[in-house]
Amino acid sequence: MRIDSDAFDTSESSLRLPQPRLSEASFHGADGTKITGLTDERLCQSIGTRVLFTFRSGGVSSAPYGSLNLSYTVGDADADVRENQRRLLSAFGAGEVDGLVQPNQVHGNEVLVVDDVAETQRLARAGADGIVCTKAGVPVLLCFADCTPVILVAPDGSFAVLHAGWRGAIADIAGIGLRKLAEQASCSPADCNCYIGPHIGGCCYEVSRELLDRFLDEYGPDCDAGSRRLDLSAAVSASLVRAGADAARIADSRLCTQCNTVLLYSYRAEGGVTGRHGAFAYREVD
Repeated sequence: MRIDSDAFDTSESSLRLPQPRLSEASFHGADGTKITGLTDERLCQSIGTRVLFTFRSGGVSSAPYGSLNLSYTVGDADADVRENQRRLLSAFGAGEVDGLVQPNQVHGNEVLVVDDVAETQRLARAGADGIVCTKAGVPVLLCFADCTPVILVAPDGSFAVLHAGWRGAIADIAGIGLRKLAEQASCSPADCNCYIGPHIGGCCYEVSRELLDRFLDEYGPDCDAGSRRLDLSAAVSASLVRAGADAARIADSRLCTQCNTVLLYSYRAEGGVTGRHGAFAYREVD
């Protein structure tokens, strides 16, 4: 595997996670395929846990799903989705597609913990919106096209991948996922790195007055982006801080899907027929 990325600093103490930072990078599989997205290279170098918010390039899907659609539920050809997932896993030596944990996302706040992989895959197919994984060698993927992807990482390399659409966000999935990860990893929530991936931003996300007021009541005035627009980053960040996260350990991509359809999929901008980019995490085997 080869990576093209900005230089990174590895001088920070190995007793703590490096401060979270997302930057664009490209990864190359052994077959020459290329996956691009946002990652934290210092984190991976420090503890061997890879986090990645994928961009839409590098796959085989045809329009309107072009090209790295990672979801089977949007009408794309299954064979193309499987090849796209294979390319993603191949870029990180993360095993075969059949070993991937990928839940059927149902816009709730159910967070599963990986114990037995096959059993977790079965439960995930029944519906869940978050996965906590303490095991090395188990790749986890959730899919998005405007909703908010969240990845959390504990100092021991354990991680959580969460789907926070407005329903999940108002139901505190980010806080639930952080508390569950900290419990499983035997650490403080304040020690975890928190990553908020690309999603529809407050610049574009116009909602009803009733829904905006619900978020203001739950998470405070920072959720109001003006003109009835909702800032999901503010809501997710507030949920994480309320669960014990250190605000200085929340890295937000600040990349709006609706404004950036060349890079990312957007359900709203593309009329409801489009692919899904991914939030991916994988802890390398020692």
